[in-house]
Amino acid sequence: MKLIKELVESVSYLVEEKDGKKTMFIEGPFLVYDQKNRNGRLYEKNVLHKEVNRYMEDYVNKNRAFGELGHPETPTINLERVSHLITHLHDNGQHWVGRAKILETPMGNIAKNLIDGGAQLGVSSRGMGSLVNKNGVNVVQPDFHLATAADIVADPSAPGAFVQGIMEGKEWMLVNNVWTEVNIEEAKQEIVKASRKDIEKVSLRIFENFIRKL
Repeated sequence: MKLIKELVESVSYLVEEKDGKKTMFIEGPFLVYDQKNRNGRLYEKNVLHKEVNRYMEDYVNKNRAFGELGHPETPTINLERVSHLITHLHDNGQHWVGRAKILETPMGNIAKNLIDGGAQLGVSSRGMGSLVNKNGVNVVQPDFHLATAADIVADPSAPGAFVQGIMEGKEWMLVNNVWTEVNIEEAKQEIVKASRKDIEKVSLRIFENFIRKL
């Protein structure tokens, strides 16, 4: 499956004060369905709803729905880079609208300072899934697995700049609940270039390299 990222720029910032303590939130449409997005991808309602409901049950409702500052290139959450906690998701008929609390972590404090300084930020969902092209639209398939509904990312100068790199040459497999990277294109090139005499040896080495990552 490929790592898929989607950028949403229309989020708002909120500050709530309780007992003299201020807490900052980001809020807006985190996930869109049943319409082609700027990356030429489409999430069908039933596919996205099933996965978001799983994500809510397993993560949001258990206070484990973390997001990171920046645009990670792996499907796993790096706790050292966590900046916020997604506290709520609801379907408004077009989007899954989300709300996330900025945390008092090193990355959370950087995000707060950026927002206080007037920076325009967006959010980017991150997930794993396969794509099938239908009439020029890449339709996300039912194997879609949501890693996080929102990472905080900088507003790119060119629309979609952050989400063009879907790591097309890389595949990911879930092995023992750990996402493991498999570089399919690199492996193919090694096998193609190998002589007939060496092809078995090259194939075995590629397989052993993959096994060592498990």
